[in-house]
Amino acid sequence: MQTISSCVEAIVLEQPFLEEALSKGIINYSALADVLQDDVSQTLGKPVKAGAIMMALRRYKDRLTVSKPYYGLNALLEQLGDITLRSNLSDFTFRNSNTLIDSQAAILNTIKNKSHIFYTFTRGILESNIIISSSEKEAVLESFKNENCIALKENLSAISLVLPKHNTKVAGLYYQILKRLAWQNVSLYEVISTTNEFTIVVEDTFVDSAFSIIKNLNKN
Repeated sequence: MQTISSCVEAIVLEQPFLEEALSKGIINYSALADVLQDDVSQTLGKPVKAGAIMMALRRYKDRLTVSKPYYGLNALLEQLGDITLRSNLSDFTFRNSNTLIDSQAAILNTIKNKSHIFYTFTRGILESNIIISSSEKEAVLESFKNENCIALKENLSAISLVLPKHNTKVAGLYYQILKRLAWQNVSLYEVISTTNEFTIVVEDTFVDSAFSIIKNLNKN
């Protein structure tokens, strides 16, 4: 059975920025209750007073303060490793095919002795993605000449962050990174992740802001 508290919590959980603002105590409860009143009333099928919603918001905020494991996340942020910036990158998207793996093998053979080249390959269900140093653009086009290129984006940069080995044991790390980028209106073109490394790819116009945000993740 739904209650005012469960209904309010469900609404807040759908809006991470709102939850963050609540946890920091920077929300006007009265104004927010007025905004939520219609939605809560409609969900419960009966009129709900703004005062009852305010009480539910305050109780939820108290639970956030007690239960959120910020201590573990803050400790993890303090242990973030090196940051690497690679610029002048191109992003190719190809439709998956039976020959795509052979095309990938061809480009890998071309760049195998070029240790300075940036290269990533991601295979999805319907399409695959290659991000590579723009100096190898023609080599990619030649290697994949028989494939269906869906998109090509140039003037990109990649910012890679080394994560502590126990990063998978603490919830919220990626949320903290993506939240801060979103707050500064930094648009991500691609996100690449391995177990202990996190990389964002952005257009060159966002690279200065993105690098500054990643560099200062461990500062409140």
